[in-house]
Amino acid sequence: MSQLATDKFSSASLALATVAILGRPPSEKITKKARHPMIDDINKDARQRMGKSVEALKSELAKIRTGRAHTSLLDHITVEFYGSQVPLNQTANINVEDARTLSIMPWEKDMVRKIEKAIMNSDLGLNPNTAGTVIRVPMPPLTEERRKELVRVVRHEAELGRVAIRNIRRDAIHDFKDLLKEKGVSEDEERRAEDNMQKLTDQLVGKVDGLLADKEKELMEI
Repeated sequence: MSQLATDKFSSASLALATVAILGRPPSEKITKKARHPMIDDINKDARQRMGKSVEALKSELAKIRTGRAHTSLLDHITVEFYGSQVPLNQTANINVEDARTLSIMPWEKDMVRKIEKAIMNSDLGLNPNTAGTVIRVPMPPLTEERRKELVRVVRHEAELGRVAIRNIRRDAIHDFKDLLKEKGVSEDEERRAEDNMQKLTDQLVGKVDGLLADKEKELMEI
């Protein structure tokens, strides 16, 4: 075998050995630092809990009636259906007939009275009108005083959402510091984890602020 062939063979062997050990060719650069599994678990848990806080706020805001018709207004209402309490939207088609009226078409005729009763007994202050098997739900106009009162309510709900998210951040940072004390992570890793948690917190608080702004605008529309 010539010297040139021997050199090529040695180089190829060295490259293959490097791939076997490192899992990648020697020319391939590492562009991403290894992630820490315990930090990832804490981040995942925090993200899920913060997301649930935002969803809970959405649900609470949807229950607050404005002067406009939205199908989500009835999301929390349940009716008796074959012996069980189920969401109204699982027993009927709900549509926006116009800006101030919802129309409900029950899937079964005998559900009409039950749906009417559930709506009237809710905390929405609505009075449905029925013609045949179609239930229409008009949205009564809100007074200026009532609008301002509801704005205070939604601001309070939003603040509860922000507090919940910040408490989750606090818990996560406490967990990061515990990892550092136990020598499970380095100081640099712990610092990066805190920075990333703050960014996540800011992102989710921003979603809360957006939900609040939309609801306030909706409440003040005449």
